[in-house]
Amino acid sequence: MLNKRLNRYARSFEDIALVAPVSIPYERKSEHGPTWFIGTVLRALLEKSKLEKNEIDGLAVSSFTLVPDTVVSLTTHFSLTLRWAEHVPLGGASGIVALRRASRAVQAGDAEIVACIGSDTNNAQTFHNIIANFSSFSSDAVHPYGGGGPNTVFGMVTRNYMQKYGATREDFGRICITQRTNALASGRAIFNGPLTMEDYLTARPIAEPLHLFDCVMPCAGGEGYLVMTTERAEKLGLSYSRILSSAELYNDHRDDAIQMRGGWTEFQDQLYSDAGIDPSEVDFIQTYDDYPVMVMMQLEGLGFCDLGEAPTFVRENQLTWNGRGFPHNTSGGQLSVGQAGAAGGYLGLVEAIRQLTMHGLPNAVPDARVGIVSGYGMVIYDRGVSSNAVLLARA
Repeated sequence: MLNKRLNRYARSFEDIALVAPVSIPYERKSEHGPTWFIGTVLRALLEKSKLEKNEIDGLAVSSFTLVPDTVVSLTTHFSLTLRWAEHVPLGGASGIVALRRASRAVQAGDAEIVACIGSDTNNAQTFHNIIANFSSFSSDAVHPYGGGGPNTVFGMVTRNYMQKYGATREDFGRICITQRTNALASGRAIFNGPLTMEDYLTARPIAEPLHLFDCVMPCAGGEGYLVMTTERAEKLGLSYSRILSSAELYNDHRDDAIQMRGGWTEFQDQLYSDAGIDPSEVDFIQTYDDYPVMVMMQLEGLGFCDLGEAPTFVRENQLTWNGRGFPHNTSGGQLSVGQAGAAGGYLGLVEAIRQLTMHGLPNAVPDARVGIVSGYGMVIYDRGVSSNAVLLARA
């Protein structure tokens, strides 16, 4: 079994600290380029950590709109001298991949402090250009026939899930509505008004059965955090969260005719075993919520309910940050906060670090000690092929 092979020889992450969670307020449209947003995140990371710029010797960046520049170009823009650099163009999986690679770089001594940043800009042509050139599948086999973009793919995935497991639009609506509640509490929502079930059900159709509030809003913004050793964080007096375990997988369940699962099902047991906990000990979850159906697949794949039982799970559990059920996407997630391109792959991770390191948050999960973050993305023709997750704990 694949899950028996995963991480067999992996070194633990116990000496790694995640500090200084930063979110740049999102904008629906922006005249600023991606470099401006990345630089704004970097400046905020330095201000929050009280580090000098020359103390940052590693940089991992995720951005769809940075082209033709790269992470190397940014060293000249920001007058950085780095010992380690990484470009992570993996969409919704990017934040956790950056975390894993930066952690290994720090453990190996290739860098001492790594800034991990996801950011994109958005204007009238940005989203069109991204979907038209997202992959060779998009440019050659889908976009020329008018089927470009993720809505048509996830309309198919959502309908199949509904038919197979009896999920209703009201079930998906519960996810969207509670995330709006969370976003309003956190003060970060692009959508800045409450959402009712009537609002959700009567919204205009996009790609049946998807309607307006099932789809993320493209926008501009940035997210970031720092990776260093726990020893360094303690010497600097910085609050940090620890990594209990993490895993990633690509092109899993490739024989499924229509995507019903992600790689989480394959590494779930190892993830909790390495952390020494089980799902009942997790205080909150941050999923990659490009569409509500993917939230359900992550709830199932990460062991909070069995395959096909997520509709019942969201009916029976209150998913708000202060609920007596199961706090989920406490910032509001992309469905309310918006999707700033590749920054969407960092949103949940940055929020988890924030929940575990900061006090006095308006949306703080009471007594949270352990959180789980899952990533998903890179749609190749008809499915996402990247899945990952990380279990984090308060230091």
